[in-house]
Amino acid sequence: MRHGVDAVFTLRAAGTSLVVDTAGPVPRVLHWGADLGPIADEGLRATSVPAVLNNAPDEPRTLTVWPSERDGWSGTPAQEGHAAGGATTPRPELVAAECDPDEAGGGRLRLAFTDPLCGMRGEIAFALDPFGVLTVDRSLTRDDLAPGVEAAPYALGALRTLMPLPDRAAELLDFSGKWCRERAPQRGAIRFGTHLRRAHRGKPGHDTPYLMAAGTRGFGFGHGEVWAAHLAWSGESEYFVERLPEGAGAFNAVLGVGEALHPGEVLLAAGERYDAPTAVFTWSDAGLDGIADRLHRRQRARPSHPAGPRPLVLNTWEAVYFDHDLERLTALVESAAKVGVERIVLDDGWFRGRRGDRAGLGDWYVDAAVWPRGLGPFVDLVRARGMEFGLWFEPEMVNLDSDLARAHPDWVLGPARGLGPSARHQYVLDIARPEAYAYVLERISSTVSEYGIDYLKWDHNRDLLEAVGRADGTERPAVRVQTLALYRLLDELRERHPGLEIETCSGGGGRIDLGILDHTDRLWATDCNDPVERAQIERWTRMLVPPELIGSHLGAARSHTTSRTTDLPFRLAASLTAHAGIEMDLSIATAAELEAVRAWADLYKELRGLVHTGRVVNADLADEATALSGVVAQDGSQAVYVWARTATSPAGQSGRVRLPGLDPAARYRVRVREEIGAASRHQNTDPAWLAGAAADGIVLDGAVLALAGVPLPTLNPQQAMLLDLRRTL
Repeated sequence: MRHGVDAVFTLRAAGTSLVVDTAGPVPRVLHWGADLGPIADEGLRATSVPAVLNNAPDEPRTLTVWPSERDGWSGTPAQEGHAAGGATTPRPELVAAECDPDEAGGGRLRLAFTDPLCGMRGEIAFALDPFGVLTVDRSLTRDDLAPGVEAAPYALGALRTLMPLPDRAAELLDFSGKWCRERAPQRGAIRFGTHLRRAHRGKPGHDTPYLMAAGTRGFGFGHGEVWAAHLAWSGESEYFVERLPEGAGAFNAVLGVGEALHPGEVLLAAGERYDAPTAVFTWSDAGLDGIADRLHRRQRARPSHPAGPRPLVLNTWEAVYFDHDLERLTALVESAAKVGVERIVLDDGWFRGRRGDRAGLGDWYVDAAVWPRGLGPFVDLVRARGMEFGLWFEPEMVNLDSDLARAHPDWVLGPARGLGPSARHQYVLDIARPEAYAYVLERISSTVSEYGIDYLKWDHNRDLLEAVGRADGTERPAVRVQTLALYRLLDELRERHPGLEIETCSGGGGRIDLGILDHTDRLWATDCNDPVERAQIERWTRMLVPPELIGSHLGAARSHTTSRTTDLPFRLAASLTAHAGIEMDLSIATAAELEAVRAWADLYKELRGLVHTGRVVNADLADEATALSGVVAQDGSQAVYVWARTATSPAGQSGRVRLPGLDPAARYRVRVREEIGAASRHQNTDPAWLAGAAADGIVLDGAVLALAGVPLPTLNPQQAMLLDLRRTL
C-alpha cells in the first residue's frame, strides 16, 4: 500500500492501466487505456502539460479528477450545487491518497478532498478489476459545523465522473429506442460541443444511452480502440461526450456519466453524505467485442452471479394473457413438460380484480373469483411435472381502481394538488414511504412463503413523471429515494428467501443497467418476441450483459407486437443463445411443432454450458441484411455461431466470412446443426465445403475459419443456420 499527495499512482490489469498524478491541489488522470508497462513517472507527467493558448488562462489548462472552473475548465463540471445561492464554485483540495494494488491485477486508489469554500468533504475511489474494468465511486459530505452554528443545506445539482479521451477517439456510439425496439444504435463523428443524453423517466428508459462508446475511426465489433462508459444505476442518468476547442488538458475530449438530479432532490445538511452511483469505464483495443468480454467477465465474477444451468422457462403471458383458467393452464403445463420446460412462470392476472390492465395493481392477494382454491392446485401440478414455479408482480405500481389506492391515496407518488396522466392506466407507488414499503414486502414475502415460489418476474410498466413524495409534506423529487428503496426491497426479499431468483422487466427493456443486475438474476430485454427485431435488440444488449442473464423467448408464428409472421426454425434459432424460454401457446401446437420445440429444448440444454460461460463474438459484415454472432469457449475448444439473414440484399454471395474468436493454431470439426429445422436457401447449391459440415462434420484449420473466412450460404430472408464447432487438436 502506498500513500502520498505528490506521487504518480498506477493501476494495471488485463492489458489496461490507469495512471493518476496526485501532485497539485487536485489530481489528474495522466492515462487511461492500454497498459503502458513499467514506465518512468516523470516522462508521463512532463508530457501531460499542454500549451498555453492565445486569449486563454495564463497557466496550462489541466483536466483533473474533479474538473471545475478553478482549473480553467469551461466544460461540464464534476460538481454543481449551491448553499442558499452561494458556494457555487467548488475548490476541492487533496488531503490524502492511498493506493492498494491487487496481486491478481488492478487494485484501488482512494483520494480524499476538503473544500472549505463550499463546506464539503469529498472522496473518489478508483478500482481496476482483474478484467480491466474501471469503476469510479465518489461521494460528498457536508461538513459538520461548530455547535450552535446553522447554515443552509447544500443543494447538490450534480456529481459526475469525467474521463479523458485522446484525439484518435474520433467516433461516438450510443443507443436510443422505444418500447419493443430498445437499444437501437446510433453513431457519428465526435464534434465540438457536448453530446448529452439525459434520462428523466425515473429509470433508464427504453431509449437509454445504456453504453456510450468512443472509438477510433471505423471501429467495429472485432477491431478498433474503444473507450466506453456506463452508469450502474436504475434511476435517472446522464451520459456525455464533450469536446472543447481548447481540448481537455493534454487530451482531446471527455467521456462522462452521472446521476441526473432534479432541483432540490439532494439537500445535504451538516454531516449528511451523498454517494454517487458507480460509474463504469472500459477500454479495449479489440473493438466492441473486447468491451463486452471485459464487462461479461466482471459480471460473472460476482459472488451473486447465478450458478448452475439456467432453467428453460415457459412464461404464460402471450399464451393466455389475463385469461387465467385452470383447465387451459393445465393443458399448457402438460405440453411444457413434454417438451422439456424446467420452470413455469405465471404472469399478470392472478391477483384481485385483475381481469385487464385497468384495475388491481397493488392488491397482491390471489383472486378467489379466478382461483377459488388459491394457486395451490396449479403450483402442485407444476411441481408434480418436475418444474419450478415463478410468479409475476409489479410491486412499484398501483391502479387507482384498487383497494390499496382507495385506502391509501397518499401512497401514490405525485403532487397533492392532483395526479398527472396515467400510463397503461396505472400510477407509481411511493415505496420510499415506510408504510408502503412494508406493505409490499409483506405481501410478496407471504406469497413466496405460502407457495414456495422459486422465481419472481418483477415488472415496471411506466415512466415516473412528477415523481414527488408526500410523506413529509415537502413534495421533494423522489426518484433517487424510490430507486434506493427498490434496491433495499429486492435485497430484503432475497435475504428472507435464499435461492429465490428475480427477473427484472420494465415494459421489456426499460430498466437495464448494472445497478439493477446487482439485485436481480435475469433481465427481460424487450417485450418483442419477433425474432427479426429481437435478434438486433439482444445483440446490443449483450454489449453489457452476458447471455445467461438475458431472457429470450420463443413467440407465436405471428408476432403479437409486430404482426410479422416467421417460420418456427428461425424463431427457435433466435432464442437459443441466451437464457431461453417459451411464450408460444404449446397447448394448441401441432405434433410436428412440439417435436421441433422438444429438439430445440434438448439442444439448448446441450449448449447452455458453452453459451452461458463463453465469449460473445460478432462478425463485422458489409451486408447489413446478414448477421453472424456466436459464443466461443474461454479456452477456444468449442463454439456455436448463428448465421442469419433478415432481408434480401443486392449481394448474391456472402464472400469469405470470418468466424471470430477461434484459435488460428487449432483445428475444428464444423457441423451444421439442423435438429430445429433447416434454413431455406436463396440459391441452387450450398458452398461446397458445407456438404461435409451437414453430414458428419468437416475438419478445418482455425486459421482458415478465423482469418481467411469461409463462404456461407445465401439464405432466404428471416432464416438462420446454426454452426457447431469442436476443436480436434
